[in-house]
Formats: sequence, C-alpha cells, structure tokens
Amino acid sequence: MRIVFMGTPDFSVPVLEALVGAGHEIVAVYTQPPRPAGRGQAERPGPVHARAAAMGLPVRHPKSLRDEQAQAEFAALDADIAVVVAYGLILPQAVLDAPRRGCLNIHASLLPRWRGAAPIQRAIMAGDAETGVCIMQMEAGLDTGPVLLRREIVIGAEETAGELHDRLSMLGAEAITEALARLGTLTPEPQPETGVTYAQKIDKAEARLDWTGDAPHIDRQIRGLSPFPGAWTMIGGKRVKILRSRPVKGSGTPGQVLSDLTVACGTGAVEITEVQPEGKPRMTAEAFLRGARIAPGVIVGGGP
Repeated sequence: MRIVFMGTPDFSVPVLEALVGAGHEIVAVYTQPPRPAGRGQAERPGPVHARAAAMGLPVRHPKSLRDEQAQAEFAALDADIAVVVAYGLILPQAVLDAPRRGCLNIHASLLPRWRGAAPIQRAIMAGDAETGVCIMQMEAGLDTGPVLLRREIVIGAEETAGELHDRLSMLGAEAITEALARLGTLTPEPQPETGVTYAQKIDKAEARLDWTGDAPHIDRQIRGLSPFPGAWTMIGGKRVKILRSRPVKGSGTPGQVLSDLTVACGTGAVEITEVQPEGKPRMTAEAFLRGARIAPGVIVGGGP
C-alpha cells in the first residue's frame, strides 16, 4: 500500500521499520520539526526523522497542517492510507479525509480507557493489571474513533513506564502490520460510552514523592514516572530521582529510612533499588549508598 507515516518519538520508530519490512511503500514521513537540544541548543531531528532519513525516506516536518497549502501537499501524495503513532499534531478533517482508506492511529491503551497524552504512565500509576494497543480509525475527536484491532498484555508487577513503553511499541508494530494485511476483513467496533478515562499529560509537579501516601501508590508513582520525568525526593539536601522500587513490609515515620534504601510510607514501606542523583548517571541503590552513607533513621523528603 501507499502509506503516509506520521510519528515523532522513539515509540514510533519500530512501527515505521515494520511497515517498510512488510513491503509497503512509504510515500512520505511526517514528523515534528527539529528542536533545539544539548548545551549548544543546536536543532536536532527527532527519532523518527533521523531513522527515516537513514532509510532514505522522504521526510516532511510542517509546523502545522491547518493551512491549505500543507493540506494540498498532503493530498497530492495520493496515499492509500496514513498510519499515525505519537505524531504530536492535530489532523484537520481535510487531512483525515485525504487518503483513500483514511487514517489509522496506533494508541497505547485499551480504548476507551486512557484516551489522551500519557496512557502508558497513567495505566501504571492507576494500578491497572493490563494494557495494550488499539488500531483505531481516526476521526475528529480525541482517540474516539472505532477500533479495528486490539492486543492486550499484562503489566509486570515491577515494570516501569520505560519498559512498558518498549513492549507496547513492538506490539503496536506487530498489530498495525496485521491490521493492514486484514484491512478488508476487519470490522470497526465503535468504542463504548462507558469506561472512558483520560490520560492527562504528566505534570512535573506530580513527580515529587509524598511519603505520607501508602506504599503501593508511591511504588506505582515511581514506576509510572520512570525514566521521565522521574519521581524524586530530597536526600541529604540534594534532589534524587527514584527510578525503580518495590513495596515491602515495614513501618515508621513517613520518609524514614528503615534499612539500606527502604523508606517508610504512610502505610507500609518502599524498597528503592535504582536512583539517579542530581547531575549524575543512574545507578543501583547499592552503588548510591556506597557514596551517600545514609544511616537508618534518617528522614528523606524534606527541603525546598
């Protein structure tokens, strides 16, 4: 098929590679414009842009698709279908209508649960037992279109958002190639009106840990925000990101170090197993403790 691919971050790259591997013709790759990055703030292409260029695919990165010229250029591609995954721009109706068979979106949740920007993080933070991907026929609403194909996976008890992100990315690549192969036989299923939830964009204010909460909630917050933006707390007057943990038995004053890096919560305790001190690389709790020397009884989480 003649496909326009639309995506930007790492999550989208395996999907692009799978479409090329399946023999489809990628007539254009649409992605977000390069952004300033690094100390020099030089413009750097995103992951999809870089991979598409390396594969010799034509890349376009308009700042908007709302003007008539951009829409006309899109329509002139004469595509059979557009595949959209974490693109980052709203598609106007003229763009949705341009490909002969419309636009398909790969969404990283079991719709209608977790429509919106951060479905992977929200699923972990809410304590969902499972999640998955949906291949959805796009329409004007936010993730409201009928679902052509869905695939479920179990969320691991100690899985982080980064790990789940990678698994769902590969699952999405498999699902879209299957959906395209079966396109004439799949029946679009309208999403039910019950069970709708919205995965709001992660606010950095959510990342600071409040040790008065219960241990399972704090553990899910840590794993759901790992690796980015990273849940954090103050230890020894410095900000430390907490990247991996597990809830354990224990009790004490909230924020009190019970042993090693096991910290008491409002109920129960959390064993911290991986951290990233400010200005340093990520490391195991064991490596951190060799330098930090935090004695049992110390209270973490204070400070500004």
